[in-house]
Amino acid sequence: MDVTNSGNIGGSLQISTDVIAKIAKLATLEVEGVQEVSSGNMGVKGLFNKVNLQRPVEVQLTDDVAEITVSITVCYGHKIPQLCARVQENVKTAVQNMTCITVSKVNILVAGVAHEAAGLDAQ
Repeated sequence: MDVTNSGNIGGSLQISTDVIAKIAKLATLEVEGVQEVSSGNMGVKGLFNKVNLQRPVEVQLTDDVAEITVSITVCYGHKIPQLCARVQENVKTAVQNMTCITVSKVNILVAGVAHEAAGLDAQ
C-alpha cells in the first residue's frame, strides 16, 4: 500500500509502507537496550509454526496517518517501560521527520528478552 501526498509542485509523491517500516526498524535499533526487531518466533518450534507469520514492523495507513506496531527483543537488565517509551518517541520522530506523515500511535510488542553479553535468548 502506498500513501500519496499530492501537495508537491509538478507531480505527486508516493511513499511505500515498506519504506515507513524500514525507517521504524532502524529508529528502533538506535535505542540502547533493544537487542533486535523480531516477530518473536524463536527456536526450532517457531521456525515450523506457520500460524504466527507476523511481520516485525507493521504499518497501517488511514487518511495519511500512520499507526506503527514494532515487535522487539530487549536486552536483559533494561527497564522495559522506559525503554519502550524511548522507542516510541524515536520511531515517531524519525518517521515524521523523514516522510512528513503524521504518526498517531507507535505500539511496542516485547517479544522476548535476550542476555546482552552472550546474545542468548532467555524467553
